[in-house]
Amino acid sequence: MIEEIFIRDLGVIGEARLPLGPGFTAITGETGAGKTMVVTALGLLLGDRSDSSVLRHGSGSAVVEGRWLVDPEGAVAERVRDAGGDLDEGELILARSVSQEGRSRATVGGRTTPVSVLAELGEQLVVVHGQSDQVRLRSATAQREALDRFAGVALSTVLDDYQATYRRWQANQGELDVIVAEQESRQSEAAELRQAMAEIESVAPQAGEDGELAERADRLTNLEDLRLAASEAHELVSSDDLVESRDALGLLDSARRQLERVSGHDSTLAPIMEALASASYLVADVSAQLSSYLGGLDGDSARELETVQDRRSELGEISRKYGPSLDDAIRYLDSGSSRLLELDQDSDRIDSLRAEVESDRARVIELAGELGRVRREFAVQLGESVSEELVALAMPNARLTVEVTERQDYGLSGRDVVAILLAPHPGAEPRPLGRGASGGELSRVMLALEVVIAGTDPVPTFIFDEVDAGVGGASAIEIGRRLARLSHSAQVIVVTHLAQVAAFSTNHLRVVKDSDGAVTASSVQQLEGEERIEEMARLLSGLSGSESGLQHARELIDTARGLDSPSR
Repeated sequence: MIEEIFIRDLGVIGEARLPLGPGFTAITGETGAGKTMVVTALGLLLGDRSDSSVLRHGSGSAVVEGRWLVDPEGAVAERVRDAGGDLDEGELILARSVSQEGRSRATVGGRTTPVSVLAELGEQLVVVHGQSDQVRLRSATAQREALDRFAGVALSTVLDDYQATYRRWQANQGELDVIVAEQESRQSEAAELRQAMAEIESVAPQAGEDGELAERADRLTNLEDLRLAASEAHELVSSDDLVESRDALGLLDSARRQLERVSGHDSTLAPIMEALASASYLVADVSAQLSSYLGGLDGDSARELETVQDRRSELGEISRKYGPSLDDAIRYLDSGSSRLLELDQDSDRIDSLRAEVESDRARVIELAGELGRVRREFAVQLGESVSEELVALAMPNARLTVEVTERQDYGLSGRDVVAILLAPHPGAEPRPLGRGASGGELSRVMLALEVVIAGTDPVPTFIFDEVDAGVGGASAIEIGRRLARLSHSAQVIVVTHLAQVAAFSTNHLRVVKDSDGAVTASSVQQLEGEERIEEMARLLSGLSGSESGLQHARELIDTARGLDSPSR
């Protein structure tokens, strides 16, 4: 239930606060005062699209805020918490702002969320009916949805099962169609994969092997240069010439002996001699390493180089085909194995999918038949119940029937085509609502449908935007009476220009227009006592102060109270 709506800078409304609450709220006001902006504000809170055209002239942004009372353990509260918001002692606050640039911002339970979350919540919180919904009621989809709502749990249980099966059936059928259509190309792909994997496996590449072979090839190619350089380096470090040793090791040894000869005369030479000794040890180690390196350069380098180059050629070939790098070719082997396993299972998968598709198809046919049976059963009840309501809505001779037929194909809602037909008087052939029904008749049919459906599919709040257009007199009285009856089980908010409808309200709000010469700003007043009588008189005659109009308004309110009494 909506407790309150706050509006700022929306259309002609500068700032307004609408106290709503339970029961039947009527919203009235002069033409152009901004009554429709109230419905627009509610639409924004329920996820409708927005643009900067809804802003009040000269304002930078429009803001709408609504306070709802919801079940803390219900589906709405759970969705709010999923979105990151929270309730405040069972109270949910929804907010929406629209900037001059057209940007929109939504807040749910204190947390900024996508506008789509407002739309999801709106479907569970409110049913809105405006004159545009009369047009929608002409569509087969809207008529089927009305019947499904009336059927309630008896249909929704079967429909949920049907839709889950239907979606699985369609998904499996789509996968099966793709596999079968691509079977030849998939077999060709499998053959190519086998050949590629056999080629890679025959080479048996190792990660990083190409880099190691490149280094070996470079070393073998320049073997003589390496041997010559190492030999010369070894001679300079530690020569094998015993006649005249002018290598690094001999020079270091000579330097150390020279210092030893005079070291007794100066103690500071001791650390220098130690350093020379350490250097001698280091150079001796380098000499040993060079000897080992030279020993390692021996062997049949030409044959080894040929072997290395052959291996590099093999690796290069698979890199070019399945690379671009050797590591890529190795990864291709791994991924190819998984893909080949998938392709090799095509036959098994096709058999499995065909079995699942056939089983689901049979189940879809079975459940669609059950849906049709339930819909036809409730179609009779809906037609009879709405026809009874139409009698009270000044259409005593009208007869509404709901026809359920089958189409050839199956869809997400089954295979049923639902048509609501109206025979306005005895002997008339029932015709679809889309042909022949006037706006006033559609208003009454729509209201009758909601009153009947509310008994099986309760909705917290109903909003009607001038659905009484084209109706007057006794018909308007009965529309008001039926709205009052609906408000006994749900919150009802009605934007109306008819006193006969507003008379049944338990909460009367008037949108008041003031002019400052340039910009029109509207505010909302809650009417009680004489103020309400005056507004009712204005609605009846256009004159709020005439004594006869005021008397008529009082009589109308008293009549409405009597007609809406529990005993009637």
